[in-house]
Amino acid sequence: MRLQTQLTLAFTTLLVITMTIVAVMVHSLLLDYLIQNEKNQMQEKAEVFSSILSAEVSFQQWLDNEELYMFVYDHVRHQVLLYTPSLDVDLIVDWVTTYDLTQSDQPLWHDGKQQYVVSIFPMYPDLVAQDVVLVTPLDDLQEVQQTFFNRLMIVFLVGILIIILLTHYLTHRLVTPLTQLKFQLKKIEKRKFDDIKRVRASGEIKEVEESVIDMATELERYMKSQQQFFQNASHELKTPLMTIQGYAEGIKDGVFQNIEAERGLEVMVAEISRLKQIINEMILLAKLDSDENVYQEKTLFISELVQSTVDRALPLALDQQIALNHHIEEDATIYVDDEKMLQAVMNIVSNAIRHAKSKVFIEVIQFSGRIHVHIDDDGPGIENDLLPHLFERFIKGKGGETGLGLAIARAIVERSNGTVHCEKSPLGGARFTIIL
Repeated sequence: MRLQTQLTLAFTTLLVITMTIVAVMVHSLLLDYLIQNEKNQMQEKAEVFSSILSAEVSFQQWLDNEELYMFVYDHVRHQVLLYTPSLDVDLIVDWVTTYDLTQSDQPLWHDGKQQYVVSIFPMYPDLVAQDVVLVTPLDDLQEVQQTFFNRLMIVFLVGILIIILLTHYLTHRLVTPLTQLKFQLKKIEKRKFDDIKRVRASGEIKEVEESVIDMATELERYMKSQQQFFQNASHELKTPLMTIQGYAEGIKDGVFQNIEAERGLEVMVAEISRLKQIINEMILLAKLDSDENVYQEKTLFISELVQSTVDRALPLALDQQIALNHHIEEDATIYVDDEKMLQAVMNIVSNAIRHAKSKVFIEVIQFSGRIHVHIDDDGPGIENDLLPHLFERFIKGKGGETGLGLAIARAIVERSNGTVHCEKSPLGGARFTIIL
């Protein structure tokens, strides 16, 4: 069953149950109210009736107009002294013997066919023990009750119709965005990212829609990056393999001999080392993406991380005749995998040393409660068209090695709940910033 139908049925069922309970209670209480009201009116009429009797005025026409029956009963002689001609004397006797006329609050009297509302009051309380009994049929009250109840049912049915229409409208507004969102998810499932359209919604559904769009964007980016990764990986792996295959076949067929054969073997060893490095870095990237156990976090001072980086990068800097300096504004602790984070910083620093002209500077500052590690060099900088793709896999500029170093650095930093980006350095080259 569709969600809209379920919501409509739920609201309608709740309304029907509520209105039914109200209708039953009103129907039951209404008759009691009408009876009590009729008794009160009869008491007032009784006072008028007493004054009519005292004035010895004919009252038969008055009784007929008021739709009342009357008889006078003497408790001492147990006789009916006076009664309206429309009442049967046998019925009056039956009533007198059946009901207790001394009770002020009388139940509904019966004549075998219909019910009557009864009011009893003393005729001359100080003189004689005689009571005037006024009786009126219940049919009129039941007609009023039925009329009122019919109108109540009309209101009830109109209310149900309005609620159904309102519920249908509201649930339609709720379900329509969900239905449209389902179609967009189908497009994502079939990878039709260009056909995805925004869904007009509000509240929590809008938040879900935004999350779906973000997911689709990220999934499209990931799929493109994976496709590009496999293309670049095949190219990077094929190049050393072709070199190794060429020299191996040349040595086997005797094309390369003596010194050329030895040189070919050296090239093969170098290419195998390069191939091994690429494979190891690809395995590390795969583990960083999927293996939770590969990353072991612990508390580490930022000064220890920077000093370890400088100690390991210093031989490369001296070999390239690059001045490597660092400055820590204020020491602080971070919660990272020390070996992985050292590798990430080393990848960036070694990259800076390879492209620097004369110096590389590492600076640590704190800003807005976070640690910023700046790595600056005075090299030629990075081309603007390469900058957005710098941290993607197998993307490398001039002098790059495998194209995986910066991708590994970003993966490690992001696993540490940090970010890394690149911009132009005040020294003239590139500035890499790690925020932890």
